[in-house]
Amino acid sequence: MPSKGQIVTNPISQDTYEFIETAKDTKGEFVRLKATIYSKGQLVPKHFHSFQDESFEVISGQLTILTGNRVKTLTVGEKITLSKNIPHNHYNNENTPVIYIHSVSPALDFDYLIENLMGLASDGKSKNGSYGLVQELVMLRYLDGKTYLADIPVWVQKILMHTIAPIGRLLGYRAIYKKYSDIEK
Repeated sequence: MPSKGQIVTNPISQDTYEFIETAKDTKGEFVRLKATIYSKGQLVPKHFHSFQDESFEVISGQLTILTGNRVKTLTVGEKITLSKNIPHNHYNNENTPVIYIHSVSPALDFDYLIENLMGLASDGKSKNGSYGLVQELVMLRYLDGKTYLADIPVWVQKILMHTIAPIGRLLGYRAIYKKYSDIEK
């Protein structure tokens, strides 16, 4: 279970996430973590969250925010909030690390997602930031915080999630693994 002060690390990129406040700490209102990103470039495709708002506040370095076709670079002290259903991406576009506070509201299971992604990466189950189609579809289907890719029609994603994800679960894939957290989904 994610806990305040816990730090999870991607052993390949050395990116780290420190839980400042978890869903449990805030009674589900939000999750807040400190991210230190060494990786350069987009770590995930442009996406949107159906139920959650995200905010980013830069502590050190520069954070690139992509919304629609607009690119904005946040520097130290700058903050942005991205409302639910707004396609976006956030990433480090520099050769130096960026450190930022990342908040997600409501929390849903976002802290478990981060804990499990880093656990999978630690076990060598991530190639260039991708966890594989079946794993990603299982996460998209069974996590409470519904996230969709911005460049693929939602109806196509839902068909894939509802056909492939149940098969993935039969094969042992999980959205949240007991191995990395105290629950399994």
